[in-house]
Amino acid sequence: MADIRVNIAGLDMKTPVMTASGTFGYGLEFADLVNLSDIGAIIVKGTTLLPREGNDYPRMTETPSGMLNCVGLQNKGAEYFCQHIYPQIKDLQTNVIVNVSGSSPDDYAECARLIGELENIPAIELNISCPNVRQGGMAFGVTTDGAASVVRAVRAAYRKPIIVKLSPNVTNIADIALAVEAEGADAVSCINTLMGMAIDIERRRPKLSISTGGLSGPAIKPVAVRCVWQVAKAVKIPVVGLGGIMTAADAIEFLMAGASAIEIGTANFIDPAVSVRVAEGISEWLDRHGCKSVQEIIGQVQ
Repeated sequence: MADIRVNIAGLDMKTPVMTASGTFGYGLEFADLVNLSDIGAIIVKGTTLLPREGNDYPRMTETPSGMLNCVGLQNKGAEYFCQHIYPQIKDLQTNVIVNVSGSSPDDYAECARLIGELENIPAIELNISCPNVRQGGMAFGVTTDGAASVVRAVRAAYRKPIIVKLSPNVTNIADIALAVEAEGADAVSCINTLMGMAIDIERRRPKLSISTGGLSGPAIKPVAVRCVWQVAKAVKIPVVGLGGIMTAADAIEFLMAGASAIEIGTANFIDPAVSVRVAEGISEWLDRHGCKSVQEIIGQVQ
Protein backbone atom coordinates (compact mmCIF):
# COMPACT_ATOMS: atom_id res chain seq x y z
CA MET A 1 0.00 0.00 0.00
CA ALA A 2 1.06 3.57 -0.64
CA ASP A 3 2.62 5.52 2.22
CA ILE A 4 0.19 8.28 3.23
CA ARG A 5 2.13 9.53 6.23
CA VAL A 6 2.92 13.25 6.27
CA ASN A 7 4.87 15.67 8.44
CA ILE A 8 3.58 19.18 9.05
CA ALA A 9 6.16 21.42 10.70
CA GLY A 10 7.57 18.53 12.72
CA LEU A 11 4.15 17.03 13.42
CA ASP A 12 4.09 13.40 12.30
CA MET A 13 0.69 12.20 11.09
CA LYS A 14 -0.25 8.70 9.98
CA THR A 15 -2.59 10.15 7.35
CA PRO A 16 -2.88 13.60 5.73
CA VAL A 17 -6.47 13.94 6.96
CA MET A 18 -7.40 16.10 9.95
CA THR A 19 -10.78 17.09 11.34
CA ALA A 20 -11.49 20.82 11.23
CA SER A 21 -12.12 22.89 14.33
CA GLY A 22 -15.73 23.30 15.34
CA THR A 23 -16.96 20.26 13.45
CA PHE A 24 -15.65 17.40 15.57
CA GLY A 25 -16.05 18.65 19.15
CA TYR A 26 -13.16 17.42 21.28
CA GLY A 27 -13.05 14.10 19.45
CA LEU A 28 -14.61 12.25 22.38
CA GLU A 29 -18.09 12.88 21.04
CA PHE A 30 -17.24 10.74 18.01
CA ALA A 31 -15.35 7.94 19.78
CA ASP A 32 -18.25 5.49 19.47
CA LEU A 33 -18.62 6.18 15.75
CA VAL A 34 -15.06 6.15 14.43
CA ASN A 35 -11.64 4.89 15.53
CA LEU A 36 -9.98 8.17 16.50
CA SER A 37 -6.50 6.66 16.16
CA ASP A 38 -7.09 6.32 12.41
CA ILE A 39 -7.28 10.11 12.01
CA GLY A 40 -4.13 12.11 11.28
CA ALA A 41 -5.05 14.88 13.71
CA ILE A 42 -8.09 16.22 15.52
CA ILE A 43 -8.35 20.00 15.75
CA VAL A 44 -10.65 20.70 18.66
CA LYS A 45 -13.22 23.48 18.84
CA GLY A 46 -12.10 27.08 19.18
CA THR A 47 -10.69 28.00 22.59
CA THR A 48 -10.44 31.54 23.94
CA LEU A 49 -8.66 32.89 27.01
CA LEU A 50 -11.95 33.69 28.77
CA PRO A 51 -15.30 31.87 28.51
CA ARG A 52 -17.64 32.91 25.68
CA GLU A 53 -21.38 32.35 25.45
CA GLY A 54 -21.46 32.58 21.67
CA ASN A 55 -24.19 34.23 19.63
CA ASP A 56 -27.94 33.96 20.09
CA TYR A 57 -29.94 31.32 18.24
CA PRO A 58 -30.57 30.68 15.40
CA ARG A 59 -26.91 30.39 14.53
CA MET A 60 -26.88 27.72 11.83
CA THR A 61 -28.79 27.27 8.59
CA GLU A 62 -28.48 25.11 5.51
CA THR A 63 -27.75 26.68 2.13
CA PRO A 64 -27.41 25.16 -1.36
CA SER A 65 -24.41 22.80 -1.18
CA GLY A 66 -23.36 24.21 2.16
CA MET A 67 -24.25 25.76 5.48
CA LEU A 68 -23.95 29.08 7.28
CA ASN A 69 -23.01 29.35 10.94
CA CYS A 70 -22.47 32.12 13.46
CA VAL A 71 -21.88 30.03 16.59
CA GLY A 72 -19.53 32.70 17.92
CA LEU A 73 -16.77 30.58 19.50
CA GLN A 74 -18.85 29.33 22.41
CA ASN A 75 -16.48 27.70 24.91
CA LYS A 76 -15.64 27.68 28.61
CA GLY A 77 -12.20 29.25 28.27
CA ALA A 78 -8.60 28.10 28.35
CA GLU A 79 -8.41 27.39 32.10
CA TYR A 80 -11.45 25.12 31.91
CA PHE A 81 -9.99 23.35 28.89
CA CYS A 82 -6.70 22.73 30.70
CA GLN A 83 -8.33 21.50 33.89
CA HIS A 84 -11.32 19.54 32.61
CA ILE A 85 -11.08 18.75 28.89
CA TYR A 86 -7.37 18.05 28.52
CA PRO A 87 -7.33 15.16 31.06
CA GLN A 88 -9.99 13.42 28.97
CA ILE A 89 -8.22 13.78 25.62
CA LYS A 90 -4.51 13.74 26.47
CA ASP A 91 -4.16 10.00 25.86
CA LEU A 92 -5.97 9.82 22.51
CA GLN A 93 -3.79 7.94 20.03
CA THR A 94 -3.64 10.75 17.51
CA ASN A 95 -2.45 14.35 17.34
CA VAL A 96 -4.77 16.69 19.22
CA ILE A 97 -4.42 20.31 18.12
CA VAL A 98 -6.14 23.23 19.82
CA ASN A 99 -7.68 26.03 17.77
CA VAL A 100 -6.88 29.30 19.56
CA SER A 101 -8.91 32.49 19.17
CA GLY A 102 -8.85 35.91 20.79
CA SER A 103 -9.83 39.58 20.71
CA SER A 104 -6.31 41.01 20.98
CA PRO A 105 -2.75 39.77 20.35
CA ASP A 106 -2.24 39.58 24.12
CA ASP A 107 -5.34 37.38 24.48
CA TYR A 108 -4.07 35.03 21.80
CA ALA A 109 -0.61 34.89 23.36
CA GLU A 110 -1.83 34.14 26.88
CA CYS A 111 -4.23 31.47 25.66
CA ALA A 112 -1.43 29.89 23.60
CA ARG A 113 0.92 30.03 26.61
CA LEU A 114 -1.56 28.10 28.75
CA ILE A 115 -2.12 25.49 26.03
CA GLY A 116 1.65 25.27 25.51
CA GLU A 117 2.07 23.93 29.04
CA LEU A 118 0.06 20.82 28.13
CA GLU A 119 2.51 18.07 27.23
CA ASN A 120 0.25 16.09 24.91
CA ILE A 121 -0.96 19.01 22.78
CA PRO A 122 1.73 19.12 20.06
CA ALA A 123 0.55 22.21 18.14
CA ILE A 124 -2.03 24.98 17.91
CA GLU A 125 -4.02 26.43 15.05
CA LEU A 126 -4.58 30.19 15.23
CA ASN A 127 -7.97 31.48 14.10
CA ILE A 128 -7.11 34.99 12.91
CA SER A 129 -10.61 35.55 11.51
CA CYS A 130 -11.67 36.88 14.92
CA PRO A 131 -12.72 40.54 15.28
CA ASN A 132 -10.07 42.95 16.54
CA VAL A 133 -11.87 44.88 19.27
CA ARG A 134 -9.29 47.66 19.11
CA GLN A 135 -9.96 48.29 15.43
CA GLY A 136 -13.74 48.45 15.40
CA GLY A 137 -14.36 44.76 14.84
CA MET A 138 -12.22 44.26 11.73
CA ALA A 139 -10.89 40.71 11.62
CA PHE A 140 -7.18 40.33 12.33
CA GLY A 141 -6.77 38.12 9.30
CA VAL A 142 -7.91 40.62 6.67
CA THR A 143 -4.78 42.81 6.87
CA THR A 144 -1.12 41.86 6.79
CA ASP A 145 -0.41 44.01 9.85
CA GLY A 146 -3.27 42.51 11.84
CA ALA A 147 -2.32 38.93 10.98
CA ALA A 148 1.35 39.57 11.67
CA SER A 149 0.60 41.15 15.07
CA VAL A 150 -1.17 38.02 16.30
CA VAL A 151 1.51 35.60 15.11
CA ARG A 152 4.29 37.81 16.51
CA ALA A 153 2.68 37.84 19.96
CA VAL A 154 1.95 34.10 19.97
CA ARG A 155 5.39 33.16 18.68
CA ALA A 156 6.95 34.96 21.65
CA ALA A 157 4.81 32.97 24.08
CA TYR A 158 4.56 29.56 22.43
CA ARG A 159 7.41 27.28 21.36
CA LYS A 160 5.55 24.44 19.61
CA PRO A 161 4.32 24.44 15.98
CA ILE A 162 1.86 27.17 15.02
CA ILE A 163 -0.57 26.65 12.14
CA VAL A 164 -2.26 29.89 11.11
CA LYS A 165 -5.77 29.56 9.66
CA LEU A 166 -6.23 32.08 6.87
CA SER A 167 -9.41 33.91 5.92
CA PRO A 168 -10.55 34.00 2.27
CA ASN A 169 -12.30 37.31 2.88
CA VAL A 170 -9.27 39.28 1.70
CA THR A 171 -7.94 40.90 -1.45
CA ASN A 172 -4.82 38.70 -1.73
CA ILE A 173 -4.55 35.69 0.57
CA ALA A 174 -0.93 35.06 -0.46
CA ASP A 175 0.09 38.40 1.05
CA ILE A 176 -1.42 37.38 4.40
CA ALA A 177 0.35 34.02 4.22
CA LEU A 178 3.69 35.70 3.58
CA ALA A 179 3.12 38.07 6.50
CA VAL A 180 2.48 35.27 9.01
CA GLU A 181 5.35 33.21 7.62
CA ALA A 182 7.68 36.13 8.25
CA GLU A 183 6.56 36.29 11.88
CA GLY A 184 7.30 32.63 12.58
CA ALA A 185 4.24 30.62 11.54
CA ASP A 186 5.22 26.99 10.97
CA ALA A 187 2.33 26.26 8.59
CA VAL A 188 -0.87 27.82 7.29
CA SER A 189 -4.31 26.32 6.81
CA CYS A 190 -6.72 27.70 4.25
CA ILE A 191 -9.43 28.48 4.02
CA ASN A 192 -11.66 29.53 6.87
CA THR A 193 -15.30 30.17 6.02
CA LEU A 194 -16.51 32.73 3.50
CA MET A 195 -18.84 35.42 4.79
CA GLY A 196 -22.40 34.84 3.66
CA MET A 197 -26.02 35.61 4.38
CA ALA A 198 -29.41 33.93 3.95
CA ILE A 199 -32.85 35.57 4.23
CA ASP A 200 -36.19 34.10 5.24
CA ILE A 201 -38.39 35.75 2.61
CA GLU A 202 -41.62 34.99 4.47
CA ARG A 203 -40.49 36.68 7.65
CA ARG A 204 -38.32 39.21 5.76
CA ARG A 205 -35.52 38.61 8.23
CA PRO A 206 -32.05 37.08 8.11
CA LYS A 207 -32.00 33.39 8.94
CA LEU A 208 -29.10 33.92 11.39
CA SER A 209 -29.34 35.89 14.63
CA ILE A 210 -26.52 38.27 13.68
CA SER A 211 -27.53 38.40 10.00
CA THR A 212 -24.27 37.08 8.52
CA GLY A 213 -22.23 33.95 9.11
CA GLY A 214 -19.49 31.72 7.78
CA LEU A 215 -20.27 29.68 4.68
CA SER A 216 -18.80 26.18 4.53
CA GLY A 217 -19.40 22.98 2.60
CA PRO A 218 -19.00 21.92 -1.04
CA ALA A 219 -20.11 25.34 -2.32
CA ILE A 220 -16.78 26.89 -1.28
CA LYS A 221 -14.43 24.17 -2.55
CA PRO A 222 -13.37 25.85 -5.82
CA VAL A 223 -12.48 29.01 -3.90
CA ALA A 224 -10.54 26.98 -1.34
CA VAL A 225 -8.58 25.05 -3.97
CA ARG A 226 -7.64 28.32 -5.67
CA CYS A 227 -6.48 29.81 -2.36
CA VAL A 228 -4.34 26.77 -1.53
CA TRP A 229 -2.77 26.90 -4.99
CA GLN A 230 -1.94 30.61 -4.62
CA VAL A 231 -0.58 30.29 -1.09
CA ALA A 232 1.48 27.16 -1.80
CA LYS A 233 3.25 28.99 -4.61
CA ALA A 234 4.03 31.96 -2.34
CA VAL A 235 5.30 30.45 0.92
CA LYS A 236 7.95 27.92 1.90
CA ILE A 237 6.07 26.54 4.92
CA PRO A 238 3.53 23.71 4.62
CA VAL A 239 -0.05 24.46 3.59
CA VAL A 240 -3.07 22.60 4.97
CA GLY A 241 -6.12 22.71 2.70
CA LEU A 242 -9.77 22.75 3.71
CA GLY A 243 -13.11 23.91 2.40
CA GLY A 244 -15.86 21.63 1.13
CA ILE A 245 -13.96 18.34 1.15
CA MET A 246 -16.45 15.46 1.02
CA THR A 247 -14.54 12.69 -0.79
CA ALA A 248 -11.06 11.39 -1.45
CA ALA A 249 -11.22 12.97 -4.91
CA ASP A 250 -11.84 16.36 -3.27
CA ALA A 251 -8.87 15.84 -0.96
CA ILE A 252 -6.60 14.86 -3.84
CA GLU A 253 -7.46 18.13 -5.61
CA PHE A 254 -6.15 20.04 -2.61
CA LEU A 255 -3.01 17.90 -2.43
CA MET A 256 -2.29 18.45 -6.11
CA ALA A 257 -2.85 22.19 -5.63
CA GLY A 258 -0.04 22.21 -3.06
CA ALA A 259 -1.54 21.18 0.29
CA SER A 260 0.61 18.85 2.39
CA ALA A 261 -2.46 17.79 4.40
CA ILE A 262 -6.16 18.53 4.51
CA GLU A 263 -8.92 19.17 7.02
CA ILE A 264 -12.51 17.96 6.78
CA GLY A 265 -15.24 20.06 8.37
CA THR A 266 -18.89 20.17 7.31
CA ALA A 267 -18.80 16.58 6.00
CA ASN A 268 -18.38 15.36 9.60
CA PHE A 269 -21.99 16.35 10.27
CA ILE A 270 -23.10 13.99 7.49
CA ASP A 271 -20.70 11.09 8.02
CA PRO A 272 -18.75 10.98 11.31
CA ALA A 273 -16.30 8.49 9.79
CA VAL A 274 -15.61 10.55 6.67
CA SER A 275 -12.03 11.36 7.72
CA VAL A 276 -11.11 7.68 7.77
CA ARG A 277 -12.99 6.98 4.54
CA VAL A 278 -11.17 9.82 2.76
CA ALA A 279 -7.76 8.62 3.97
CA GLU A 280 -8.52 5.13 2.69
CA GLY A 281 -9.67 6.60 -0.62
CA ILE A 282 -6.44 8.56 -1.01
CA SER A 283 -4.44 5.39 -0.41
CA GLU A 284 -6.50 3.45 -2.94
CA TRP A 285 -6.10 6.19 -5.55
CA LEU A 286 -2.33 6.21 -5.06
CA ASP A 287 -2.19 2.44 -5.46
CA ARG A 288 -4.24 2.56 -8.66
CA HIS A 289 -1.94 5.18 -10.12
CA GLY A 290 1.30 3.45 -9.16
CA CYS A 291 2.33 6.01 -6.53
CA LYS A 292 4.37 4.75 -3.60
CA SER A 293 3.78 7.82 -1.44
CA VAL A 294 1.35 10.70 -1.11
CA GLN A 295 4.37 12.99 -1.44
CA GLU A 296 4.43 12.18 -5.15
CA ILE A 297 1.23 14.16 -5.80
CA ILE A 298 1.62 17.15 -3.48
CA GLY A 299 1.79 20.30 -5.60
CA GLN A 300 1.91 18.28 -8.79
CA VAL A 301 -0.92 19.96 -10.70
CA GLN A 302 0.34 20.55 -14.22
